[in-house]
Amino acid sequence: MTTLKLHNTKTRKKEVFTPIDAENVRMYVCGPTVYDRAHLGNARPVVVFDVLYRLLRHVYGVDHVKYVRNFTDVDDKINARAAVSGRSIGEITEETIGWFLEDMGALGALEPDQMPRATQYVPQMVTMIEQLIASGHAYAAEGHVLFAVESYREYGALSGRSVDDMIAGARVEVAPYKRNPMDFVLWKPSGADQPGWDSPWGFGRPGWHIECSAMSFELLGASFDIHGGGNDLMFPHHENELAQSCCVHPGEGFANVWLHNEMLQVEGKKMSKSLGNFFTVHDLLEQGVPGEVIRFVFLSTHYRKPMDWTERKAKEAARTLRKWRSLTDGVTASEKPAESVVAALAEDLNTSGAISELHALANSGAVADLKASAGLLGLLSEELGGWDSLPGHILDDLTARLTSAREIALRTKDFAEVDRQKAALVAAGIEVHMSKDGVVLVVGPEVDLTKLEAVS
Repeated sequence: MTTLKLHNTKTRKKEVFTPIDAENVRMYVCGPTVYDRAHLGNARPVVVFDVLYRLLRHVYGVDHVKYVRNFTDVDDKINARAAVSGRSIGEITEETIGWFLEDMGALGALEPDQMPRATQYVPQMVTMIEQLIASGHAYAAEGHVLFAVESYREYGALSGRSVDDMIAGARVEVAPYKRNPMDFVLWKPSGADQPGWDSPWGFGRPGWHIECSAMSFELLGASFDIHGGGNDLMFPHHENELAQSCCVHPGEGFANVWLHNEMLQVEGKKMSKSLGNFFTVHDLLEQGVPGEVIRFVFLSTHYRKPMDWTERKAKEAARTLRKWRSLTDGVTASEKPAESVVAALAEDLNTSGAISELHALANSGAVADLKASAGLLGLLSEELGGWDSLPGHILDDLTARLTSAREIALRTKDFAEVDRQKAALVAAGIEVHMSKDGVVLVVGPEVDLTKLEAVS
């Protein structure tokens, strides 16, 4: 069996992955808060952990891996969006979940085995909060319930911070009902215009962190194999999850391995609305950037390194994918991916190394292995195909333009315009064939759609 190594955030080192039960490998990944379209940064962990999911299924078997990713559908951002828009919370979350699944599907992400919504598990959260109070790890105050961070000695171990450092360096809500500034909310009161549930502490709603602890316990157990997400979640979200879960289930380890992907930049800068470089996955798809190209760019950088989205990378990815799709067109994939590709992924999910191995397979002519191995990364699938050919109406228009120019040239004996259009088409990666029967254009494997503007 393939030896899989993963960098464990908790231990700060790469370790051989040994599942608790090889017949039931379990992974939990924090999902989106559903109030708006997923931006490009939101999509990176989806693609990263989709590849890990595929790799785990390859190593342990499809029926022996369980992947859970949640939807946070109760949150103050959702409440604010409802207040501004005049729409109901349920309508907003339902629509946003649909958008998310559609956009992530366009990137080739498999849907997890289970996608729980926070609102479906509020009773389990209430039970967990009651257990924390009973064991002295939480306290009720003014309609709130807070986790007492000083009650858990290991608090801060995941993110590598001490409580004193956190207090000094973090901007935390200093409320009169808090015993310690770092104590975090497990339950808070709701007003008449806010979503809420009855509880021993009054009508209210859960804090953010408790939801993942409750859902992971219900669906994966007190201890499971892998917990993942972006490194922006390491503190406070994952730190708080770990603390409350270990306090409710003493002696259990919660997640054995923690994986965190680095953040995303755009053209070397942090993505920000103020910089004008903020866009959603949907924006890119609407602009004509294929989902497979977005996925390829993501996978070209190791998950633990910052990823820089650039136009140049997108164009290079498109050229590579066109070439590979041309090579594998009509080819039956090998039964198994190449060992070199599996080995790269098994080394802490080295997707950039795996892509280098795909290039080697393409260059050596091992196209059946290329197709199977690309599939392990979620590339070259039929579902993501079709984008590599020009839309029929565009190809028809280009053919008509050149045909018209040729007919005029045959009468006037001036072929300058024909030569100009032909040169522009060839420069864009389109083969031009002209005969007495007419004009035929063939889209090559490295067509550059941006250069077609020169034809008009």
